[in-house]
Amino acid sequence: MSMIVRTHIQKFTLSLTTVLLVASSMSALAAASEAEFKAAYAAAEAANKEAGSLRNQWTTTTAALAAAKKAADAGDFDQAVASSREAEALAKASIFQATSEKEAWKAIEIR
Repeated sequence: MSMIVRTHIQKFTLSLTTVLLVASSMSALAAASEAEFKAAYAAAEAANKEAGSLRNQWTTTTAALAAAKKAADAGDFDQAVASSREAEALAKASIFQATSEKEAWKAIEIR
């Protein structure tokens, strides 16, 4: 594996880790409302739609969106907001992956 590809993979891994840590640490101190859930869910869906337009949707994003919807249906808006934010972070990571790898594949050494 070439050094450039390895560097892109390392950057991607670091970015994904950072996004997931930020998303998980953003839990609210007060109880989340239905309006907060709807806003967080809409942001996650928009990011997932963008990932879809880049043909790089992750199944983990879909699972997080489903978990958010299930938690909201049960009235657990704290969990619903947390799952929505996780889904948004995953979708943004998939967008980052798609855009960073769009040109990185050219750096692979063909033997």
